[in-house]
Amino acid sequence: MKSAACFVALFILLVTAACLAQEHPAVTALPNSVYAGADGKFESAPDTAVIQFNISVREDSAQAAYQHASKDAEQVRQVLRANGIEPKAATIGFFSVQPMFDFKNAKQTVIGYRVITDVTLRLKDFSKIGPITQQLADANVSERQTLNYTLENIDDAKNKAVEDAYRRARNSAETVARASGRALGELSYASVDTFDNQRMPVPRMARAMSAVAGAVPAPTEEFTPQNVTVTAHVNALFNLK
Repeated sequence: MKSAACFVALFILLVTAACLAQEHPAVTALPNSVYAGADGKFESAPDTAVIQFNISVREDSAQAAYQHASKDAEQVRQVLRANGIEPKAATIGFFSVQPMFDFKNAKQTVIGYRVITDVTLRLKDFSKIGPITQQLADANVSERQTLNYTLENIDDAKNKAVEDAYRRARNSAETVARASGRALGELSYASVDTFDNQRMPVPRMARAMSAVAGAVPAPTEEFTPQNVTVTAHVNALFNLK
């Protein structure tokens, strides 16, 4: 028992050491140099809303399920056109026809067919979010809807976060140089990591919404979309003069 506990403790120490090594790359210490690391960030209001929903139907035959799904898809196209959006602006991720089995029966007989497809719509005009999600709920064509906000040019935001992190790292290095009576020289090494907090969309049941909708404002009405925050970590090695 004691040896097992020691093994677990040693394993945890090794894993911790490996994680630290990943977070802070090993840099060979050089004479007359200073090494500094810092975090930076950049926040921006999102410029794109991403609405995702699925079409899922079940019928006794594959042909009936396919026809039902086609009818629901046409309703989706009508909702988009009613809001001034061409259907081709939406994208389909997958389309599948699946047999459904009765697993209670030893023979596992087919009891029906399900057709499933998912649709993604990216919007620049946030005022259309409420009407579209509401009309999709009223059409009763989808089991779920998700809404997420994002930045289309995320690379631009990452670059600005890196600039902020580098500025902080350089300021720290300059402080160390001044404190030691030296001056900071040129950059000789740097490593960069970036992260963004774009949240995964949370599904909500569209059919449950349609039952209580009526004249009630859309769930997203008057609220402000959450900012997209991009963070970066920069490790930098500077020469000392």
